[in-house]
Amino acid sequence: MPVRRKNSANDRQIAKMCNPGMASAGKKGDMKHASNRSLRPLALGSLTAGVALWLAAPGLAQGNGLAMLGTLAKGEWTIKQRAGAPARKICLKSGAELIQIMHRESGCNQFVVEDGAARVTVQYTCPGNGYGRTSIRRETGALVQIESQGIHGGMPFQLAAEARRTGSC
Repeated sequence: MPVRRKNSANDRQIAKMCNPGMASAGKKGDMKHASNRSLRPLALGSLTAGVALWLAAPGLAQGNGLAMLGTLAKGEWTIKQRAGAPARKICLKSGAELIQIMHRESGCNQFVVEDGAARVTVQYTCPGNGYGRTSIRRETGALVQIESQGIHGGMPFQLAAEARRTGSC
């Protein structure tokens, strides 16, 4: 069984020197409370920093994001849907043009779901005109596979397509 000793005058003096703001450094058990009080600011600071990092992590993770789209070749791309719809041609400047195939307007809010080296997934909402979720898988810098679904003009859509660079624009 451990031996407990009473706080000596020397212990009280050390507690006063370590915690000059402590007015009650002479009571029994004060050393325990003194060390807890001196650790509180450190613990509170660590907790605050942890919460700030946790809250900032989604923003840091998204950053500018979608780096994979920036690796695609610029120029004219042809999008061929697997459902047999006519091919469409678009001019690719940043790669982001592939995200909102059905919602060509600007002003849509985007949320990055996945941002990998070979695949990106973006969910977006266009106020007053629906929403969508698009996944783009990179095969080469000039060939990608696109899957998109959502609501456009009050009607559901689902798209599976291959997009390929076909020239300059």
